[in-house]
Amino acid sequence: MSSALAHLLVVEIGHGVSGPYCTKLLADLGADVVKVAPPVTGDPLRRTGSFGNDCLDPSEGGLFRSVL
Repeated sequence: MSSALAHLLVVEIGHGVSGPYCTKLLADLGADVVKVAPPVTGDPLRRTGSFGNDCLDPSEGGLFRSVL
């Protein structure tokens, strides 16, 4: 079955929670998403929120982590 937004490419340049959450919804509907983040520091959400296994790994920030 074809996804509703499979024909779209979304470039996310947002910050905070609302912009990335919106692009997550678009990705869930099939759009391809490219995230643009500041060089060196990356997205601040990587360093925000709870961390899995109490590990301060920046890729494991609770607001940034993908749940499969």
